[in-house]
Amino acid sequence: MRPNDRYLARGPRVAIRPFTAADRDEFTTAARESAELHHPWLFPPVTDEAYDGYFRRLQEPVRAGFLICERESGRIAGFVTINNIVYGGFRCGAIGYGVFAHAAGRGLMSEGLRLVMGHAFGTMGLHRLEANIQPANVQSIALVQRAGFRLEGFSPDFLFIDGAWRDHERWAITREMLPEDAG
Repeated sequence: MRPNDRYLARGPRVAIRPFTAADRDEFTTAARESAELHHPWLFPPVTDEAYDGYFRRLQEPVRAGFLICERESGRIAGFVTINNIVYGGFRCGAIGYGVFAHAAGRGLMSEGLRLVMGHAFGTMGLHRLEANIQPANVQSIALVQRAGFRLEGFSPDFLFIDGAWRDHERWAITREMLPEDAG
């Protein structure tokens, strides 16, 4: 069980906390076990070297990474990253996320994403979060729809994923779109 003082926010079933170097073994094991679930949308680090590089990048000021942990066991259920963070008049970031196979289909990502959104719009001072999702990734689209994101557009050949440039839908949410009790 992880110490509760590391959690940034808590929900009924999950809590969020920053990534640590010590999470490498648990994270990469869960990523390997979830490869079939993630393909072809997502490729989280599955080796020690890949995790170490990923963790280093998450320490950059334009990024933030959050682990979604089951409150009862402390086990990592998934993750949300905020990338390309810009402050000033924009106060925006682009999110990426994934659930691990053992936690999929249980609503833990929905709860965890809402906690990250509250932290991003509160403590981090962001005004807008964006999610770029491949149109065929219906589960990911359903996740952001449940969280209140709106569809804002379509970007052809937007990201290079799995060996090709992939089209993406642009989804976004602003602080004003959150329910009063969410942020």
